[in-house]
Amino acid sequence: MSNQIKGYINSIQSLGALDGPGIRFAVFLQGCNLRCGCCHNPDTWDLKGGTEYTPLEIVQKAERFREYFGKEGGITFSGGEPLLQADFVREVFSFCKEKGINTCLDTSGSILNDKVKKLLSVTDRVLLDIKYTDEQSYKDYVGCSLEGVLNFLDYLDQNKIPVTLRQVIIPTLNDNEDNILRLKDIAESHKCVDKIELLPFKKICQVKYDKMGIPLPFAHLPEPKRDKIKILEEILYN
Repeated sequence: MSNQIKGYINSIQSLGALDGPGIRFAVFLQGCNLRCGCCHNPDTWDLKGGTEYTPLEIVQKAERFREYFGKEGGITFSGGEPLLQADFVREVFSFCKEKGINTCLDTSGSILNDKVKKLLSVTDRVLLDIKYTDEQSYKDYVGCSLEGVLNFLDYLDQNKIPVTLRQVIIPTLNDNEDNILRLKDIAESHKCVDKIELLPFKKICQVKYDKMGIPLPFAHLPEPKRDKIKILEEILYN
């Protein structure tokens, strides 16, 4: 393992239950190439805002919690966008593979290059955020193309990397049957997808925006009601 590579990290959650299968050691990286209207972590946008760690330091921290992982748990890299620090994450994941620690990547799938492909070769599961199912919404509210994300998913499918598709449900933007049916079609056309999760848009991040002195783009939108999420899940799963 090379300790010449340094990673910029925003925060670490030692016993996460929402960051992939089982109990996860979740690492939230600094730096993001997107500006999503529903972003919960604007404090991760700036790559230089984080704390430096070496790959070995992260692995040593993760190993302290290994007894809690069980058969399904392990380490998850999220962000921000972890693909921006692909070399660093690959170093950590490579060492984890040697140790028998499950590796998971939480990403928007907006970058696919040689560095990312090397990272994916040591990734056990990808949590892929399909934010919308139409190109115009990606252009208006994300800052990348849906086509690029679907190309990323195609690569995961070709390489048989298990995928959990995730979508944040945002009232008036993607909380409709047409969107859910398109999401279902995307999943069904990629054999690597074995799970889909619909996550409710929440505004608990408002305090972060206020502290940073910037507006939350979707502050005017309501949070979805649980009943609506259930209706969309019925469309998705039936």
